[in-house]
Amino acid sequence: MQYSPNELLICLAARMMEDNSTAFIGTGIPMLAASLAQKLYSPNLVPVFEFGGTGAILEKLPLAVGDMRTFNKALHASGICDIMETAQRGIIEYGFLGGAQIDCYGNLNSTVIGSQSKPKVRLPGSGGANDVGSHCWKTIILMQHDTRRFMPKIDFVTTPGFLTGPGAREKAGLPKETGPYRVVTTLAVMDFEPKSKRMRLIATNPGVTVGDVVKNTGFELLMAEKIQRNEPPQEKELHALRDEIDKDRLYI
Repeated sequence: MQYSPNELLICLAARMMEDNSTAFIGTGIPMLAASLAQKLYSPNLVPVFEFGGTGAILEKLPLAVGDMRTFNKALHASGICDIMETAQRGIIEYGFLGGAQIDCYGNLNSTVIGSQSKPKVRLPGSGGANDVGSHCWKTIILMQHDTRRFMPKIDFVTTPGFLTGPGAREKAGLPKETGPYRVVTTLAVMDFEPKSKRMRLIATNPGVTVGDVVKNTGFELLMAEKIQRNEPPQEKELHALRDEIDKDRLYI
C-alpha cells in the first residue's frame, strides 16, 4: 500500500511505545502515534499530557494537549504544575518531541531561526519541551530529515540533549540516566552512542540508502555495526490511522 512520510513516522513511533509505560505526548504526530499504539500494540500505555490529562483512552484524536479528549476516561486529571512535577520526580518514562533543528548531541531548537536579536523566524518556543527533554528517562524525537534541520550547530538550545557531550548533562544539574533515546525521521532511525553521546545511524527506512541519510545530515553521523531496515506501515496500521484515528486528515 502507498503511504506518506508522516504515516511512516507515526507507525515507527507507535511501535516504540511500550505497553504499561508512561509517555509524555505532545501535539501532532506524537498524539497519532499514541492513539495507534493504544489500538494495536500497547493497550495499557499511559499517555501524559502537559495540561493535566494522565492515562486517557484516546478514542478520538485530541487537537491539542489541553483538548478535553486528553482527559477521556483518564486515570487522573490535574494541571500543568502537577504534570511537570511528576516528570521531575522521575515517574514519566518516555517523552515524544519534535523540533525545527537538531545537532549531533540531540539538542533541539524550537525557539528561533537566526539570532535572537534579529530572527529570521520566530518559532512556537519551548512549551513543555524543555521539561520533557530534561526529566523524562528516554526522549524520542520525531522530525523531518534534511540539512536545514540536522545541523552542526543549532541557533538556540530549547531542549537539552547531551549538550556538549559526555558528562555535560550532569554538570548542568540534569539526571545522569536521562536524555535522548531515539531520533525517528522520514529517512531513518538513530540512537546515541553510549560513550561519545553522538548520534548514530541504526536503521534506514524503506527505499532509503545510508548515502541518502548521510547526504541529508549536516554533521558526521556515527554508524552502527549492522544497520537495520525499518518495516513499512502495515495494512492494519494504515487502516487504523486513516479510517479511525485521523478520518478528517488533520495530520496525514
